[in-house]
Amino acid sequence: MKKLTPMMQQYMDIKNKYQDTLLLFRLGDFYELFFEDALTAARELEITLTGRDCGMEERAPMCGVPHHSVDSYIDRLITKGYKVAICDQVEDASQAVGIVKRDVVRIITPGTIIDTKLLEEKKNNYLMSIFGDERGWGIAYVDISTGETFSTEITGENLESKLLDEIGKVQPKEIIYYTDLEKVKDLKDFSLEKKFSLVVHPQPQWCYEEEYAIGQLKGQFNVMALDGLGFHTSHLGIHATGGLIDYLSTTQKRFLSHINKINVYHISETMVLDLTTRTNLELTETIRSRSKKGSLLWVLDKTQTAMGGRMIRKWIEEPLLNPIKINQRLDAVEALKDDLLLRQELKEYLKNVYDLERLAARISFGSANPRDLVALENSIQQLPSIKQLLTSQKGLIENLYHHLDCLEDIGSLIKRAIVEDPPLTLKDGGIIQKGYNQEVDMLQRATTEGKEWIATLEGEEKEKTGIKNLKVGFNKVFGYYLEVTKSYLKLVPDSYQRKQTLANCERFITPELKEMESKILGAEEKVMVLEYQLFIEIREKIAKEVQRIQKTASSIAELDALFSLAEVAAENQYVKPQVNNEGKINIKEGRHPVVEKMLDHEMFITNDSIMDHKNHQISIITGPNMAGKSTYMRQVAVIILMAQIGSFIPAEEATIGIVDRIFTRVGASDDLSQGQSTFMVEMSEMANILNCATANSLLILDEIGRGTSTFDGLSIAWSVIEHISNNVKAKTLFSTHYHELTELEGKITGVKNYRISVKEEGEDIIFLRKVIEGSADKSYGIQVARLAGLPKEVINRANDILLQLEENDIAKVEIDPTAQAREVAATYDSESSNATDDTNITTDTSVTLDTIATSITPQQLDFNSMLQQSILDDLKEINLLETTPIEALNKLAQLQKKLSQFPQGGK
Repeated sequence: MKKLTPMMQQYMDIKNKYQDTLLLFRLGDFYELFFEDALTAARELEITLTGRDCGMEERAPMCGVPHHSVDSYIDRLITKGYKVAICDQVEDASQAVGIVKRDVVRIITPGTIIDTKLLEEKKNNYLMSIFGDERGWGIAYVDISTGETFSTEITGENLESKLLDEIGKVQPKEIIYYTDLEKVKDLKDFSLEKKFSLVVHPQPQWCYEEEYAIGQLKGQFNVMALDGLGFHTSHLGIHATGGLIDYLSTTQKRFLSHINKINVYHISETMVLDLTTRTNLELTETIRSRSKKGSLLWVLDKTQTAMGGRMIRKWIEEPLLNPIKINQRLDAVEALKDDLLLRQELKEYLKNVYDLERLAARISFGSANPRDLVALENSIQQLPSIKQLLTSQKGLIENLYHHLDCLEDIGSLIKRAIVEDPPLTLKDGGIIQKGYNQEVDMLQRATTEGKEWIATLEGEEKEKTGIKNLKVGFNKVFGYYLEVTKSYLKLVPDSYQRKQTLANCERFITPELKEMESKILGAEEKVMVLEYQLFIEIREKIAKEVQRIQKTASSIAELDALFSLAEVAAENQYVKPQVNNEGKINIKEGRHPVVEKMLDHEMFITNDSIMDHKNHQISIITGPNMAGKSTYMRQVAVIILMAQIGSFIPAEEATIGIVDRIFTRVGASDDLSQGQSTFMVEMSEMANILNCATANSLLILDEIGRGTSTFDGLSIAWSVIEHISNNVKAKTLFSTHYHELTELEGKITGVKNYRISVKEEGEDIIFLRKVIEGSADKSYGIQVARLAGLPKEVINRANDILLQLEENDIAKVEIDPTAQAREVAATYDSESSNATDDTNITTDTSVTLDTIATSITPQQLDFNSMLQQSILDDLKEINLLETTPIEALNKLAQLQKKLSQFPQGGK
């Protein structure tokens, strides 16, 4: 049996330790992949698959990428969810005995990227660790590129939905986990990859065991006990954080000193926003294009630094609940908004500050290059001027002033040590500033003087020998030489020693030239080695001060976020809201911050909003589709959210009572991957809202019940309103096309009717976008369908059907069935791009569109006949020979229910 070659045996030994990775094996100037890894990489990267003799009968499949461009290939593999192990030489090839030693120096995963070229500048890249048992969930997550680390635990009720809410808030790129399968549902059953577009890796149990986890935390954060970190005894976050640190140690192969602080928080400290609400309110990206433009973040982010951009995103994702903290931010924003000159100067300095958080991480990680240090020094130059601008400020800005370390000693060290425009690579020299180190200066002088001597040598030799085209050259093989063309060979002096013969010239050396070459090359080699060593020493000195850099970075990020909110407020005429715990929402002349920015030449119509726990608890909003009901409801939610992140708001004035959660049930969509229909998704989301909402929550409910038949949908919507009023007691905006629900005003405490006003001009309507008290008397579905471009014959036929339905009014039924006619006309009448089920236009008697089409004539429409026919059809379908007594009783009950839907006296 043939044996593997030594190199391939080395590869196999290493690969066996890292089976779950794609192993990039450094050979010369390339990173190579072999066997299954090569097949995968060639397919995913669309690169050529070749082969290599490996000592076996068949050649090993192989593909490779150049080492200088490997980052782009790694990025593509990581984006597709793969782990990539980097295997490099770990000894000097010149000193190796036999094959050069190689080993994995780092494993890169979607959650452990540190290279800024592979990261979004203004978005964190989180790795999350989850531990689960019968008590609940422990969560820890870290952005390795900044060192920010967080931990929490989830206990009590609704554990699954709370976990999904937290994952939706953090938006990690990768999750590692361990769950006690005897006590809790395995995380893989949550379909997290599909829900959140991330990768999930289970981990061994021992990584999450309490004793091991405590040891990991003590070692990473250099503490004797965990109390100082914020963990109480048996905190579930201890397990999750221990597993997280173990994973970082395993993949990064080094101690990460920039991860030196952990923020242990409770999920009740900030407003909870579930994934549905984040999506519907388009907080950080739009629903359709998933782009920043068109989102709330797009409006509010005027930050000048990457750190500030990440901070403002975090504020939007985590609105505050403490009115004291909220008002501190609002006061700071007000101070900046009212001082135009301060904002302008601050902007000029901030835009010259690099990403201090990620620079500090790379310095600590040992991957920072000379240009990174120069970027740090350039940023430090801005700090004294920024601090000077804050001297007369109060409150939150005054606190930032005191926490802002100007880092003069670090800046001075870099300025003295590193040249202003250093090379990108470390080992080619040209890094250290003149005057920093005597030996470097001496070697650089020797190199310079030697090259000057060689430069003058060419002229001297031309004059001495008479060889007019003589020139001095250099290459790495022969060193320095004198080159003479063959036509002048007769003039070459005897002191020249022939070194190389070419086709049309000869190359010579002299003893003096060889001596100077030795001095120059020796000095160049020595100075490159020395400069490299000095740079490492400088970087290590700065790494010891990384906590100071991180503290300053945090202050700059917060200042930048406050500046951004002030800039947006001034630019868009936003006002300072009054925020308190009194539970009342009163917004005067409110505007949707995103929609008004997207309007090109149209003026945004403002609207008032009043909500409280007494007379204005539930607002039932009616009006035609496209009139602006959804925009209005989202507008209220977004304004409240803005106020609670400490932002000024688009309104004339506003009082905002703290809201603990915002829930939205907007639009309709199937979840085909889970086998759920539109109606099932709607009811599942509604169940979550009713189970989790509190009296301090805000509910945005858009056309609840439209996914099923009219009678069922109306009944559900009615019951939901009653339940909210009697049990949940949350402030609610409820839009509907069930005009029957407007009868609840006066019958249920706190229910108020509002409508979107429209103006009729002949057969057309004009949407006035104004919310006024009262209820709409028409749905205007046919007019909207006309605006949408339905064929004229369809519009005319819909009008005929509507007239017949109104003439055959069966108002004696407890609800008004003319809503069915409106739904026929509204089949094509949609306020958004959400799909509408055909069930929206059927009755409880399962009458289909085909039945309506064949039974309706311009003269007659008989609902009683349709109901009777439906019952007869059900009776015909019953197979008495195969029906059990229980099934027969159930069927009989269903038929009685249908009969109860006849108008009084109907036969």
